[in-house]
Amino acid sequence: MGKLDIIKRKIHTRESIRYLLNEWKYFNKKIVFTNGCFDIVHLGHIDSLAQAADFGDVLVVGLNSDASVKLQQKAGTRPLQDERSRTAILAAMHFVDAVILFDEETPESLIDFLQPDVLVKGGDYKVEDIAGHKIVLQKGGEVKIIPLVPGYSTTAIEKKIKETKD
Repeated sequence: MGKLDIIKRKIHTRESIRYLLNEWKYFNKKIVFTNGCFDIVHLGHIDSLAQAADFGDVLVVGLNSDASVKLQQKAGTRPLQDERSRTAILAAMHFVDAVILFDEETPESLIDFLQPDVLVKGGDYKVEDIAGHKIVLQKGGEVKIIPLVPGYSTTAIEKKIKETKD
C-alpha cells in the first residue's frame, strides 16, 4: 500500500466512518473531534491539531466543505483551496486519524453523529459558543479550548499576500 493510499483511507463520509466508530468504541478509544476550514494550513493549525490529538486516542477532523465555507460568509474569496485539496492536506498529517466533510454552517449534526469524547476548538472561542458543546457535555465528555499561536491566521496570510502584490 502506497502513502497516497494511506491518505485516502483517512478521508471519510458518515457512512464509511461507521465501522471505525464502532471499532474505536469497542476498544474504548477516546475520540477527539475538532473542526474548521483549514484553508491555508499554517503553524497555528498544526499546533492546535497536534494538541487536540494529545487529548485522546483518535483525532477526527470535521472539515467545512466548500459550500459550508460559503455559508459562513468568509471573505468572498474563500475558500482559497478546494475541499479536495484541504481534505488531502489534513489526512496527510500523521496525528489526524480521520477527516470528514460537512456541508452545514456548523458541525453540530456531525458531532451528534460521531459522539466524540472530547471536543476541541481554538482560544478565540468560549465553551458556550462552540457548536456541539452541549452534546458532548451531556454524554459526560469534555470541551477543551486551545490557546492560539499569536500572529498566525489564514486572514493574516491572505492580507500579507495582497499587500506584497501591491
